Amino acid sequence: MDRSDLSEPLFALEAHRADMGETTIADLFAKDPQRFADFHVALDDILFDFSKHRVDRVTLALLLDLARAAKLEKRRAAFFAGDIVNPTEYRPALHMALRNMRGTPMQAAGFDVMPEVLAARRAMLAFAEDVRNGRVRGATDQMFTDIVNIGIGGSDLGPAMAAEALSPFIAPHLKLHFVANVDGADLADTLKGIALERTLFIICSKTFTTLETMTNAAAARKAVAAKLGEAAIAAQFCAVSAAPEEVAAFGIAADRRFLFWDWVGGRYSVWSSIGLSLAIGIGAAQFEEFLRGGEAIDRHFVEAPLARNIPVLMALIEIWYRNFWDYTAQAVIPYDQRLARFPAYLQQLEMESNGKSVDLAGTQIESATGAILFGEPGTNAQHAFFQLLHQGTEIVPVDFLVAVRPTAANLDQHRLLLANCLAQSAALMRGRPQAEVEAQMRAQGVSEEEIASLAPHKTFAGNRPSGTFLLRQLNPRVLGELIALYEHKVFVQSVVWNIDPFDQWGVELGKGLALQLAPLVADKNAPLDGLDGSTTGLLAQLRKWSAR
Repeated sequence: MDRSDLSEPLFALEAHRADMGETTIADLFAKDPQRFADFHVALDDILFDFSKHRVDRVTLALLLDLARAAKLEKRRAAFFAGDIVNPTEYRPALHMALRNMRGTPMQAAGFDVMPEVLAARRAMLAFAEDVRNGRVRGATDQMFTDIVNIGIGGSDLGPAMAAEALSPFIAPHLKLHFVANVDGADLADTLKGIALERTLFIICSKTFTTLETMTNAAAARKAVAAKLGEAAIAAQFCAVSAAPEEVAAFGIAADRRFLFWDWVGGRYSVWSSIGLSLAIGIGAAQFEEFLRGGEAIDRHFVEAPLARNIPVLMALIEIWYRNFWDYTAQAVIPYDQRLARFPAYLQQLEMESNGKSVDLAGTQIESATGAILFGEPGTNAQHAFFQLLHQGTEIVPVDFLVAVRPTAANLDQHRLLLANCLAQSAALMRGRPQAEVEAQMRAQGVSEEEIASLAPHKTFAGNRPSGTFLLRQLNPRVLGELIALYEHKVFVQSVVWNIDPFDQWGVELGKGLALQLAPLVADKNAPLDGLDGSTTGLLAQLRKWSAR
């Protein structure tokens, strides 16, 4: 981050980083026993505790100076005004309109999008209710029991994550399935366990040309036609797309085509008709609660002072670690099995958005941008990669997420889950000094020789930062709030880094090469001229084994 307009706050933060020296998080608590009171923000049914991060009041003040120097408030206003914030694709990014429940005007390049948004939402939710209640049926006049969402990227990760997170709210007579991988095993394994005559397929593709999605859609269409006849396609399929002509050519009736717009990025599309599978599962009323959760965070992001603004704080703390402490990764650990797909969802949201190496002007960025994000539900993660988090050479800040009240789960087990979550964040911060380990071993009667040998292995350095999101209960509204918090966190980071978080040109190169290589994989006699040595060798071996 070498922009001249940021030089003063950057210099101040570098100096502050040096001043902090060996001050630990535990030291910060020792100096201020009431630290938690000033280092948490409560909003509706979410509490964000950032007291276990390696920040003090000076750190936060300097980070807020950095945000203001980057003109965050001005850029935020332009974002919500529908200005072109995705300059490489000449588009606004107005996914907030999709969860605008009041219908107040929102502009995309000078055009009020809300009449279209509200009409599309009404049509989608009405259809969802009709499917859910059996008023819309399949070709053999049977109620749908299985919903298969065919998409990829945001058209899969969003609804798949949300459906798993909100599984207790899904109607008991319905099962939701999600097919994304062009690997035929994905679709084949899904179709194996369902009755096609009771299955509704939802094809989700903005352009209706996405290779993986349309390959799976064609295979599903073929399976339905083979069993139920070509005429059944209209009854068993619907689509969500911004390309109505392509949808019509597939054979999907006009009243089963649901719209979204080019100003909706794929990774922000779960709020749109891309959420149709979720809306069928949980019902229109609960889907609207999901939208209200996102809308509540939009208001918070716009209205709350920066110093008490949760997505702003999330973003700035990660920038502090990424750019001033050289921490390369971020872990998200939901202590909720139903949030198992949430880290994967955030991987796309954060790494596709801010995984950029040039700024808005196309100039190479000299400092680090997006971190590597990973995660897994606790307590599974404790028995996997937490060893590295506690004693590894890399320091990885962690977001913990846990609900106070369980949803359709055993209360005693949930209390144990809560204890584990709180214990892990405390252990990461406190660690266990070698003197404490040695004293404990002596109290157990261990010999001095064995103490000398084993104590270093049982010592934890501690001082590993984490934040905790305490949820009252995981429900549609709270899930909407969580997703929107991370969305706006990504935007704030992009403003400070001066990058475009709404394009994803890095995805395109591999897709283009795959289209070039597909004929060479299919035709064993096609020449391999012009390829690199590795690809040529791999294709040659592939052809050899395929022939056998």
